[in-house]
Amino acid sequence: MVTARDLSRMSAERVKAKDREGWLSLFADDAVVADPVGPSHWDPEGKGHRGKEAIARFYDIAIAPNEDVTFEIHASHLCGDEVANVVTLHIIGPDKRKMEVPCVIHYCKTPDDKVASLRAFWEAEKIRFVD
Repeated sequence: MVTARDLSRMSAERVKAKDREGWLSLFADDAVVADPVGPSHWDPEGKGHRGKEAIARFYDIAIAPNEDVTFEIHASHLCGDEVANVVTLHIIGPDKRKMEVPCVIHYCKTPDDKVASLRAFWEAEKIRFVD
């Protein structure tokens, strides 16, 4: 049986590997990605990116341009078909700037072992740029 925690780890691994199609394959057809939750540069209305086409566009504009994205999971709390991971994202941006993003990422899975939703909670003010 695949758990929401398993899906979250597969998601992180595929982002790290720059495996766009593998990452998208984890999601249900009607899944929602809110990264971050609420209005943002990538989602001005704050409704999330709904459906694989919208999630693919999110990947292309928010994930793909980065040179590297590494997930450092500090704690993982699995409850039923959901998991909340306390994470630091270590990102090397397209401009070679390194940043650390503290966040909580929540995943919910479907009965057929796909990601139903990914909700990332982070604050721009807490992003730390490192040398």
